Amino acid sequence: MNVNRVKTWVLIAALGGLFVLVGELLFGGSRGLVYGLVFGLGFNLAMYWFSDKIAVATTRSKPVTEQEYPALYRIVRELTSAKDMPMPRIYVSEMSQPNAFATGRNEHHAVVAVTKGLLEIVDDRELRGVLAHELSHVENHDILIGSIAAGVATSITFLARMAFWFGGGSDRNNALGPIGLLAAWILAPIAAAMIQLAVARSREYQADESGALLSHDPLSLANALRKLESASKQVPAPMTVGPAEAHLFIVNPLRGRRDGMGFGNLFMTHPPTAKRIERLEQMAATPR
Repeated sequence: MNVNRVKTWVLIAALGGLFVLVGELLFGGSRGLVYGLVFGLGFNLAMYWFSDKIAVATTRSKPVTEQEYPALYRIVRELTSAKDMPMPRIYVSEMSQPNAFATGRNEHHAVVAVTKGLLEIVDDRELRGVLAHELSHVENHDILIGSIAAGVATSITFLARMAFWFGGGSDRNNALGPIGLLAAWILAPIAAAMIQLAVARSREYQADESGALLSHDPLSLANALRKLESASKQVPAPMTVGPAEAHLFIVNPLRGRRDGMGFGNLFMTHPPTAKRIERLEQMAATPR
């Protein structure tokens, strides 16, 4: 079984364990679990169901025809045919920052979008690598997996906030004192966010690998990522997306992105680009 896939579900299991632990400590029973579960999963179900519409609206992407972008359609059609996938809706954003994203709750409700900035800097081979990566997100059901992680993380945050403001239940049931409640209010959401972001990074590595296998050309994506990383540092303004949508993109679209290692990397939505390129180059050196 793929290591990245195993890692993803281990991280989601860790989120679930943290959810149960926080609910038990703060509320001494199932009441807190139910409150957090209903709120968190309800909110993220809506985000999951309407993910394509939200992402398209946020990036001001527009549907395009095959007559307008024949190469884009040709490459997507070739890749989806190779995987026996339905043809997704294809969008282009006017934004100058080079980037791409895929979203949609399943293969039959999928959107693949690229920015004009991306089309200006990559050749057809590199574009194929990028699109193979994005279609792999669709095939791997990463929107669903990300929504599960986000739902549990949101529930943990809500539990901690609710316990702090409403006392966490009676003194008899609450396993934490006032200091413990304050600590949970601060630390539980941080821990949940770190695990959620680790899930997102794991899925990026998985899409890199799956996309490279789909395109049969790991170096095409590696070259595209290298161009994207270089160009994104030269674009004066970032894309107008919020943190909730940043994980959808092939590279992080937000200002202040760091590509280093260490503690700060725990709070990144994407793995370091240099590390992704290194892994793709290793795949090219050891073809399957």
